[in-house]
Amino acid sequence: MTTVKIAGAPISWGVCEVPNWGHQMTPERVLKEMAELGLGATEFGPLGFLPVEPADRAKVLAEHGMEAVGGFFPVIMHQADFDPMPSVLAELESYVAAGAKTLVLSAETGLEGYDTKRPELSNEGWDIFFGNLERIKTAAAERGVTAVLHPHVGTMVETEADVKKVLDGSTIKFCLDTGHMIIGGTDPVKFAQDHADRVAHSHLKDVNLKVADRVQSGEITYYQGILEGMYVPLGTGDVDVKAIVSSLLKAGYDGWFVLEQDNVINAEPGAGEGPFAEAKQSVEFIRAVAAEVAG
Repeated sequence: MTTVKIAGAPISWGVCEVPNWGHQMTPERVLKEMAELGLGATEFGPLGFLPVEPADRAKVLAEHGMEAVGGFFPVIMHQADFDPMPSVLAELESYVAAGAKTLVLSAETGLEGYDTKRPELSNEGWDIFFGNLERIKTAAAERGVTAVLHPHVGTMVETEADVKKVLDGSTIKFCLDTGHMIIGGTDPVKFAQDHADRVAHSHLKDVNLKVADRVQSGEITYYQGILEGMYVPLGTGDVDVKAIVSSLLKAGYDGWFVLEQDNVINAEPGAGEGPFAEAKQSVEFIRAVAAEVAG
């Protein structure tokens, strides 16, 4: 049987760092529901979701029987007058304390939210970006943590051209996010087939491409897309998630498959409803694919 490591992400329960991002569920309920689904691990979620102090953060996770995967960490890496290292080193402290092994970097623009027009990078900007990326990767590795880059809508690494630039200009491993890649113009199925050796982490989400196309064209914002059902449980949308998971497993991928279906919650859902029900579908889907790959 092919063993798969499946983890949760608080954003699947609507927990997000963006201001006014709907109703925010409590860590107690989110972690409890993850455990009920058989997910023994989670990403940290946004700053403030879990305690900031490393020892306190580790204690909360342990109380819920959860292993720490690491988490999504937006940071500015392209500006000459901004040093990302102090915040990165502080974050890595909490990783060491909790035993987390994966730092998921997002190339923050420095602007609020994901729907603001991002700046264009000059060659000098790219040089600064790659220099900081290497510094962060090295600092993480010295602490037993793998830094990966997450191409993400509304960040400095979003489009297919951006992804190619990073592939060619660095040795950083990637977080393959099926949704953000396809919205940004990168085919995640082909990426998994061609660059499995560069994938050290994955965020799995399925996509309603009719809605995603409207986001990609600028007709609606990313946030509006989520409200209109752009992301759906695995196996129910238009992304061939099965092919992606299969390609990675057959290539020997032993990283985490993180259920990361960006969600907006308007009110506290009833027991067994909302994010829990959708995550349950996705967990069952991944386990079925793994069983099929194992033959």
